[in-house]
Amino acid sequence: MASTEARRECETEGCSEDAKLQCPTCIKLGIQGSYFCSQECFKGSWVSHKLLHKKAKDDKNQNESKNCVEKDINTDPWPGYRYTGKLHPHYPLTPMRLVPGDIQRPDYADHPRGISESEQFLKGTSQIKILCPEDIEGMRVVCELAREVLDLAAELVRVGVTTEEIDHAVHLACIARNCYPSPLNYYNFPKSCCTSVNEVICHGIPDRRPLEEGDILNVDITVYHNGFHGDLNETFYIGEVDEETKKLVHTTYECLMQSIDSVKPGVRYRELGNIIQKHAQANGFSVVRSYCGHGIHRLFHTAPNVPHYAKNKAVGVMKPGHVFTIEPMICEGGWQDETWPDGWTAVTRDGKRSAQFEHTLLVTETGCEILTRRLEDNGRAHFLNQM
Repeated sequence: MASTEARRECETEGCSEDAKLQCPTCIKLGIQGSYFCSQECFKGSWVSHKLLHKKAKDDKNQNESKNCVEKDINTDPWPGYRYTGKLHPHYPLTPMRLVPGDIQRPDYADHPRGISESEQFLKGTSQIKILCPEDIEGMRVVCELAREVLDLAAELVRVGVTTEEIDHAVHLACIARNCYPSPLNYYNFPKSCCTSVNEVICHGIPDRRPLEEGDILNVDITVYHNGFHGDLNETFYIGEVDEETKKLVHTTYECLMQSIDSVKPGVRYRELGNIIQKHAQANGFSVVRSYCGHGIHRLFHTAPNVPHYAKNKAVGVMKPGHVFTIEPMICEGGWQDETWPDGWTAVTRDGKRSAQFEHTLLVTETGCEILTRRLEDNGRAHFLNQM
């Protein structure tokens, strides 16, 4: 028993003597109180007192399993969930990262549920905003910054790196450019970018799984700067990949670029899906139907909706000043998807691989400007240098 100088009353029921001794186990466990007047009183209370030790140990173990990120812990957070493929989440996640208060934030950044009130106000409308010259310049600036962040992330992509490490670098790169990472807290999304591995179609949450030889990884970056969002993504090879995977990734990129070639005033948005699906099917692949491209400017997601599959019902005709994304998700097997219990991670239902590429585009008088175009290597995607 450890001694103490404080004058306290014995905690044994029915005893009111001054307590001079404290339980040593309680001291180690950080339990407040636990003072007794004598060894006899302590022994007499042992049956009930030891329950405090058990509860404290259980609470400590539970907290460590939830919060420990230093140890190499790979847990399955959803016991009983049947995964469609080999990929599993590697939890626990690190806490949501902070953004300095002097960086301009979108309206959802501090909302407890991450709701964008400005997007909700326009939800359901099919009216497509025509940007003024000042807004177009704002979009050029933010898309250039988003491209810089993705290029930085590309330098980190290799075997053994975790998507959590990539997310951390993306977060710091955003802050260094006075940008808010748009995914962060968007409807409570917990990270600063999306990282989608193998059978993950989109919206993968960065975690502690090291990238493995033969994986593919999509990194999706959106940044918010001076009131505007800029959005793009690319798929990368991790080490050596098989020929079928190379064909999938290359075909997905071609689907994006062929659809971009058709963008000009007067083209219906629904025509993009016809172009994409024709090329994907010609190469033996399918097109995801649950997720689509979107309008983007001061709002992260707005009109128009841009489906990537054929014979869709998209509303709208392209006009100069429209800004939107095309981001086809192409699958090795079927196009059907399901979502992990985290509410975000979309995966192929058959567990086969999916790839994606994305650009933000401005419709001009004669065609389009790729606002998120890579400045190096004649604008080519990074994976083309990995082949």
